[in-house]
Amino acid sequence: MQDIKVALVQANQVWEDKNANFENYLRLLKNVDADLVLLPEMFQTGFSMNPKELAEEWKKSNSIEWLKALSQSKNCAIYTSLMIAENGKFYNRGVFVTPNGEVKKYDKRKTFSLAGEDKLFCSGETNTIIEYMGWRFQLHVCYDLRFPEISRNYLLPNLTPAYDVLLFVANWPEKRVSHWNALLKARAIENQAYVLGVNRVGTDATEMNYSGESKIINALGEISELKINEENVLIAILEKRKLLEVRKSLPFLSDC
Repeated sequence: MQDIKVALVQANQVWEDKNANFENYLRLLKNVDADLVLLPEMFQTGFSMNPKELAEEWKKSNSIEWLKALSQSKNCAIYTSLMIAENGKFYNRGVFVTPNGEVKKYDKRKTFSLAGEDKLFCSGETNTIIEYMGWRFQLHVCYDLRFPEISRNYLLPNLTPAYDVLLFVANWPEKRVSHWNALLKARAIENQAYVLGVNRVGTDATEMNYSGESKIINALGEISELKINEENVLIAILEKRKLLEVRKSLPFLSDC
């Protein structure tokens, strides 16, 4: 049983400027020591609907190579999303990068029709659960949060839950941030799992405002969070023992 240190990077993304965003993340992470780092959705461009100009080929992505180098230098895993082109299609693809250079992918299942994302990006069809440092993480991106059926935890044949932590990376607008706060808490309680949600701050080129409110929520719904409208990094220890105690004392998943 091993605890894990996580870091949520609440950044002000520079619109469609990959190099500027790379530099900003390096600044924010300079003194951060963690086992797992989360960066916001479309981490190096902001939530742009310009994949023809900004998407990178899956097998030769400079941004993924940058993430791999950062992961190795910081000796941490990184989860975020970016625009990817593959087989003539575009994806808002979550990537989980580990220090040994391994990359696991998750294609956002619920594309955001209100912004036209569904017209430009293909939706993923399956969930991705990965194991790292003895923990099982289910990967999600932003709008997925509104659909509890795709993040529903369940018991495996050995009677252990399918995952321990839900990861959400987002560009979630301030005007609907009350939904973000409520849904993240609900996902933690109903699935008896930690939930990590990282959101950006600032204003993008579409004049959409983002207040951040990145947070870590335990299986009881208890919250640690960052201040609104500020760039910062939230660091916390996820304790496996406490998670197992909650599941043992409140065995709700066995009734699903």
